[in-house]
Amino acid sequence: MKKRILALGGDGIGPEILESGLRVATHLAQRAGIELHITHDLLHGASWDVHNTFCTEEVLHQAKTSDAVLVGAVGGPKWDNIRVPGGAECQDGLMYLRHHLKTYLGLRPSRAWRALLHRTPFRKDVAEKADVLILREMCGGAMFATERGQRQVNGLRQGFDMTAYDEAEVARFAHGGFQLARQRRGRLVSCDKSNVMESYKLWREIVSDVAQAYPDVAFENMFADNCAYQLIMRPNDFDVVIGCNQLGDILSDLTAVFAGSLGMLPSACLSDNPNQGPVFGMYESTAGSAPDIAGQGIANPVGTILSVGMMFNYSFGLPEFEPQLEAAVSGVLASGILTPDLGGTATGAEMTDAILERIP
Repeated sequence: MKKRILALGGDGIGPEILESGLRVATHLAQRAGIELHITHDLLHGASWDVHNTFCTEEVLHQAKTSDAVLVGAVGGPKWDNIRVPGGAECQDGLMYLRHHLKTYLGLRPSRAWRALLHRTPFRKDVAEKADVLILREMCGGAMFATERGQRQVNGLRQGFDMTAYDEAEVARFAHGGFQLARQRRGRLVSCDKSNVMESYKLWREIVSDVAQAYPDVAFENMFADNCAYQLIMRPNDFDVVIGCNQLGDILSDLTAVFAGSLGMLPSACLSDNPNQGPVFGMYESTAGSAPDIAGQGIANPVGTILSVGMMFNYSFGLPEFEPQLEAAVSGVLASGILTPDLGGTATGAEMTDAILERIP
């Protein structure tokens, strides 16, 4: 069996943590008898500096002919204020790929790690069993608004981004959430602001309709502000939480407190709901590009490594490797091998070495 990965290091610490992820992917592929074909290219700032675009058409073509895309990290102050012709997706390399590859289902899991509970703001009994999957809709909403911009209104500057979702977008995303909840602990919360916004009124109506097809999943609607509060007050009560592009972005970073660091969080963006077998996906840590520590070798690679586990699960159809990676990471943390963001002194390469040694 042959699998193709497009590897995009991106910016800041991206190339460093991508290297760790590829080392693990290569190791798992050898164990599984898979032939990996890995192609490297540029994305976002790294692409802009060479090609004067955040994502080339060649990169998009390579992504379309790959089984998965593995991304390091993108962004940085150097490129924050660059504006190019085109829609919202043209302003960001990752958004460009998400838009054209239609990877609408964003999986952002966060869990408590026993060895890192002291790095969280929680009492041990509050979050020691926290294990939450935030599902973020990745291809719509305010972040991809077609009506957006800045203008003068009565002599004052006004910025606007129209939030819009249609019935089909919400329904396909909701079905993905319920299907994933069935594979986990059978509970799903949908968060919205339907008390004040029309787009969320439709969101709640459609998700509630979809819920009727999944009577085995305990379902609840929550206003987003209350959902955020309850996630922090009683994280052990949550399983799957679905939200729009903007709310999912916020909640997934919020739940990083369960894990003790953003560097511990993996993610996947899938082009279809994964209940019918392997699907194309983009995988990356949610740590960000951290330009202040780039090149120092101290970036936490765990989020990227766990993203590789998700890649083997959802895009390669080999789910057995994801829990094996999680167990290896847990063992490394328990042994006291920690990168600086976790309170230790290990380099990213040392952390990766230790994880590889513990993969059965």
